[in-house]
Amino acid sequence: MIRFFAPALLAFIPASAAIAADPPATPAAVVAAAPASAWRAIAAENLLVMTIEGGKRVVIEVAPAFAPRHVANIRALAKAHWWDGTSINRVQDNYVVQWGDATEKKPLPPGLSPTSSADYVRSIANVRLAITPSPSADAYAPKTGYVDGWPMAMDGDGAWLPHCYGFVGVGRNVSPDAGTGAELYAVNGQAPRQLDRNIAVVGRVVEGMAHLSSLPRGSGELGFYTADEKTVPILSVRLASELPEAERPHFQVMDVASPSFAAYLRLRANRKDDFYDRPAGGVDLCNAPVPVRAAP
Repeated sequence: MIRFFAPALLAFIPASAAIAADPPATPAAVVAAAPASAWRAIAAENLLVMTIEGGKRVVIEVAPAFAPRHVANIRALAKAHWWDGTSINRVQDNYVVQWGDATEKKPLPPGLSPTSSADYVRSIANVRLAITPSPSADAYAPKTGYVDGWPMAMDGDGAWLPHCYGFVGVGRNVSPDAGTGAELYAVNGQAPRQLDRNIAVVGRVVEGMAHLSSLPRGSGELGFYTADEKTVPILSVRLASELPEAERPHFQVMDVASPSFAAYLRLRANRKDDFYDRPAGGVDLCNAPVPVRAAP
């Protein structure tokens, strides 16, 4: 978990630091050439394995350091097998795919933590891990960067996960309701960053996003499926740590303090290769996702 201390002790790592000589010419080539030391394993307890109709698998990495109470609830829901037999109920084009109990009557397991809007932002005064700053300005936050494998937006007091493509948030009703974690959604279009700090972001899809983004769009209000449309059954949701070892997915995320990530980030902002003639000179926080790969 992220441990916390005063902002004066935050260690910022220049994105240009420690880039190897003659780096590969494209971000993809940097990722392919990154040594084993540039990767770290994602803990099985942080991987949520959702199986939907047709046996299709979607794997979600949760972020307990940024959303501890919501993630605790999500783990409890998974251990209770609460999502088994629920469904994907909403697919809004260029916005979100949402799932949970369509009836809103299924009893929740006991012991879930209460949540509030205070859970949307973590205190930056307490972040103990080094932050790799983004090389570009951001329209939604005074500062942005990367910490512990996650993109992060920041202001003078707080830090939060952004609504990037494939990121997972917690559905809620009107404030002050902050949602329990039983209703989740994944961003399936252009990053709706206006939602930042208005809804809890709890993780990201690391495998199977195509299974969600290719679903038929709902014709009801906000993309909800109507009574005449078929919802998508959820067969099971399990923490990877609960699965037999042979069935567990294994993923690695690139170390954002590594020379490989520095080279990757530089090239995402300044592509100049056989295809690109005009480097952009900058990159949006959501357009430089931290590389994630299946463990070799």
